[in-house]
This record gives sequence, structure tokens and C-alpha cells, in this order.
Amino acid sequence: MSTAAPAPIPVTVLTGFLGAGKTTLLNRILSEQHGRKLAVIENEFGEVGVDNQLVIQSDEEIFEMNNGCICCSVRGDLIRILGRLMKRKDRLDGILIETTGLADPGPVAQTFFTDDEMRARFRLDAIVTVVDAHHVVQHLDTSPEVKKQIAFADVLILNKTDLVSAADLDALEQRIRRMNSPARVHRARNADVPLSAVLEVGGFNLSRATELDPKFLDPEYPFEWAGVYALPKGVWELEVGHCGHDHDHGHDHGHDHAHGEDGHHHHHHGNENELDLVVLPVRSFDEKDIAAARESAVVIFSDWEARLSAGEALVPGSRLYRLQLTDGEGRFRLQIDEPGSYAVFEQHGEMPLHIKVCGQNARPGWQQDYHANHSHDDEVSSVGISQPGDLDGNRLNTWISELLKTKGGDIYRMKGVLSVKGATKRLVFQGVHMLFDAKFDREWGRDPRTNTLVFIGRNLDRTALTEAFKACLA
Repeated sequence: MSTAAPAPIPVTVLTGFLGAGKTTLLNRILSEQHGRKLAVIENEFGEVGVDNQLVIQSDEEIFEMNNGCICCSVRGDLIRILGRLMKRKDRLDGILIETTGLADPGPVAQTFFTDDEMRARFRLDAIVTVVDAHHVVQHLDTSPEVKKQIAFADVLILNKTDLVSAADLDALEQRIRRMNSPARVHRARNADVPLSAVLEVGGFNLSRATELDPKFLDPEYPFEWAGVYALPKGVWELEVGHCGHDHDHGHDHGHDHAHGEDGHHHHHHGNENELDLVVLPVRSFDEKDIAAARESAVVIFSDWEARLSAGEALVPGSRLYRLQLTDGEGRFRLQIDEPGSYAVFEQHGEMPLHIKVCGQNARPGWQQDYHANHSHDDEVSSVGISQPGDLDGNRLNTWISELLKTKGGDIYRMKGVLSVKGATKRLVFQGVHMLFDAKFDREWGRDPRTNTLVFIGRNLDRTALTEAFKACLA
């Protein structure tokens, strides 16, 4: 007797610009008595993780991907987590993916169509976009991410309707319906929509996605550059960055491009002091052999990484190495046991990479850039602060008030969990532009009383923000 394969697990992608109310909606879903067993995957923009602390305590498994855009540098992490979920013995009823507010949801959705195993085990149920009815007009004409989040949505939730007039809300809904007429639109305060409007809606339409983006099903890769070298046997030096030498790059990015036509890398949100690298033997420089190595590299990039410090050796094979750099530079050893052709797949294609054989730079006989087919606003940055100790409540209020008054227009989003002197509970604060809200939630208990906060916006002064915050300590 043959056993039928289990039905694919439905996946809901929660997206929306910074501060729209995604985490509020996520908490509503997790707090409802719906009887579903859900897994939650979160992605944050910034070097300090806050969102995982803002999600309510629940029985659901929560996975956090930090310091990157889910559609770019941490996409391998997404595939990694999904792979772990596939190995569970107990059956999941659904998966929720909450993206960073700066993410284009297209590449996230693409993950479930361009990989055979993902397509067999998961079903993209819907892209749910939360729209900040009060602030979205400020970003509609300036942020391509906002437009893509609205355009790709199967469900649109116009949130914070209590902060705008009825006439402005009607005008906004009409404008959004012109941008995406097939989407189901719901109005809400505090993301208070019925779960039936969000889960198991069966709304995602692949043909519509390919109409929005004709390259939707084109493969995207978790690396940004690849080169093939002919290398003799020996232990050779591999340099990342300029390492105090001349600026003769080991690769120049001047060749064919898998995506994009401008010859430039649009972005990289990963840690500048880490570089993911895979080295694989290839039979020849023939395109078929290179293509086979490329597909192997895609699988390896989705596996767990082996961290490598300066001076340690890489060995070609099925292993993802994460090189630890200092100021974007580092020297490592490349151990070649058999002479032949070797393909190098590099995540951060803008980093100069040199393979020195007998003191001379080896040049790749073949190379190619792989570009994501989307871009981010490079003027938007994040400042994360993590500081132990208790805060003086009066100083904190004064600082926040002055900050909103002088920088509110530039701060798209701020959020955090704070420890206030004399209070036994955590102070959770969230802000969007000039709007600010803070309230005590649960007891600290045995958790260390550490202040964690993040600012996302334009023209942010990291030093000034950090020093001003420290001045609020009791």
C-alpha cells in the first residue's frame, strides 16, 4: 500500500512598512484560541533584536533572523529554518513569517516556488500586508518597498483607522485599490481583524505574481559572486579585503550578471566583518559543470555554517564557511589536495577576494556576478543599543520628548524593552515618527534587566543616540 504524501503546510507572510502593526497582528493571532499549532519566523532590520521580546509568551516556536533583510543576506537562514521544520515529527498547522518593514515580499514568496522540496512541503497561502493608515502617505511616493508590499498583497489591512478622518481613509483605500484591485481590504484598529481574514484564506495567485514581476520565477541565489580558478596542489593564501596591499581585485565584477544590468551591487545587509564562502571542485570550465557546482552551492548555503578565524584553513567540499574578518579584512589558508579547477561562491560580492599561489594573485578563468533583482533605500539605517542597568524615569521621558520634537520626522520606527528603576515590570515602548507609546507589560522575573532598543530611519547619529541614552541611566 502506498501512503499519500501529507498536504503542504500553509504559509502566511506578514509584511508592511516600519511600524504598520505587524507584531500587533502577530500577537493577536498567537493569543487567539484557534487550536492551531503554528511556527513563527521573524526577521529584523538592525543589529539588535527587539521583536522577539515584543512577541507574547506562547506555546508556538519562534525563530528569529537578525541583522539582515529576509529577501537578501539571510535568505539562507530562512531555508535553513524551514528545513528544520520539515524534520519535525509533530504536524504543524501553519507557519507565519513576519518580514522586516523594509522587505520586498516577492523574493520571500519566490522561495516556495523555485525549490522543489519547498514546493512539495509548503503552500504559500497568502501575503498579508498591514498598512499604517496614518503614515503610509508619507512613504507611498518615496519608498519602492511600500509599493511592492501593497502590490503583492492578497490581503490588505488598513490599520490605525482611528488616527485618520473618514474622508482621508476613503481616499487612501481608493488609492490602494487602484494599486491592487484583487486584494481583499479590511479596516482595523490595533490590527483587530478576524483570524479568518488572515489564516487559510487561499489567496496567493502565482499567475498574478508573475504579471507583477515577470522574473518572479527566475532563480535567485544566496551568493553574489562566483569564480572558477585553476589551482595547483598546495596550501595557498586566501585574502579578503585589501589587507594593506594594492587594490588589484581578485575579481572585478565586470562580467556577466545573473540579475540586474547596471553592474553594481544594490545592497548588502549582512555583517561587514563576516563573509560566507563555499569552495567546490569542478570538473572543467564547461558551463554544464559550473551549473552543477552552482546548484550544489545553493544547497550548501542553506546548511549550517562553520566559523573560521584568521589563519585557519578552508578545505574544498560541501561546507559553508563563515570567515571572521577585522575591519572587512582577513587572511586565511586554502588547502588544495589535488590540482584542478575550483569554484568559489562568495556571499558578499563587493569584498575583494585574492587567492595567492606562490605569492602571485591567481585570476579566475570564469566569473559571474549574481544580483538580487530589487534594491533598498541605502539612506535608511538602524541604530541598536543594548545596555544593562536601570533608567531614571524622568530623564528618559525628557530625552524621548526632545528626541521626538527634533528628530521625529527622520525616525521611521523605534522600539525597545527598558528597565526603569523602581519598577518590577518591563517597560515596552514603540514609536512611529512623532507617535509614541510606552507601557509596562510583564514582570522581569529572573530575566536580566537589560535595556534593548532600536531606531530605524534617516540621518541617524549612532554616537549621539547612544550617549544620550546612557545619560538616562540612574
